[in-house]
Amino acid sequence: MRIPTPIALPLFVATLVLVGAGCGGGESSGVITADGSSTVGPFTTKAAEDWKAAGGSDVTVGISGTGGGFERFCAGETDISNASRAIKDEEAAACAESGVEYVELQVATDALTNVVNAENDWVTCLTVDQLNAIWKPGSEVSNWNQVDPSYPDVSLKLYGAGTDSGTFDYFTDAINGEEGASRSDFSPTEDDNVTVQGVSGDKGALGYFGFSYFEQNQDTLEALEVDGGEGCVAPSVATAQDGSYTPLARPLFMYVKTSSLADTEGLVDFVRYTLENEQTIAGEARFVPMSQEQIDEQLLKLEDATA
Repeated sequence: MRIPTPIALPLFVATLVLVGAGCGGGESSGVITADGSSTVGPFTTKAAEDWKAAGGSDVTVGISGTGGGFERFCAGETDISNASRAIKDEEAAACAESGVEYVELQVATDALTNVVNAENDWVTCLTVDQLNAIWKPGSEVSNWNQVDPSYPDVSLKLYGAGTDSGTFDYFTDAINGEEGASRSDFSPTEDDNVTVQGVSGDKGALGYFGFSYFEQNQDTLEALEVDGGEGCVAPSVATAQDGSYTPLARPLFMYVKTSSLADTEGLVDFVRYTLENEQTIAGEARFVPMSQEQIDEQLLKLEDATA
């Protein structure tokens, strides 16, 4: 399948409601509900838009962060939990306690991206060690010349994912060696657009989020290459696919409640549609598409869950 040229991302909203006739199963008797990761949200939003255009059933997409999404999901409030990391043991236990069973489906890949202000002309690449020095718990790095003596005397202001975010968990694990291990004196947010605004408005700022947010805002931000030990590598579709963008390439997931697959009209068709059209949806929403082999594996998991 041809991977399409990315186009502009849709606007992100806290909740998007898509209304249409039922597809392949008559008219929908309810609404498919999804919530969770702000990173995966744009992918699911695009899938829902395309599903609507194909005559699909109603879908709502919320963006409360991966952790917040799992809280709602394990409480039985949603059909799909979007996640930018795998479910944690304690979250799985909460689902089990509530009797919520699920199937984990990978839906795309991401290149977690470090960004600086467009006027920053002194840094193009940071090593993992430098990122660790900046972000580790107790770090007192507050100026760019503390990162590298050749950098100018410019105050360093940090923006990052909120502590309820899967992006926060993944970044801290990859850079600091432990999920949740981070300095606390930065500006955290569950809304990546806040990081966009903060970094684009401060010449000395540094932030991180999913690749799609950089792609949408590359006129005002610069993406940094990362040296994970094999030289500087820029975040991109190609480097995330070939594994060279380490350690910040990551899988993205949908967790689908198995009881909803039976009870929520249109859900099976929506999830199947999303997987079968993953490469188109990922390309349009500026995510890294999966290989056809990966897609086929996820479709088999869906079929097993509905057997």
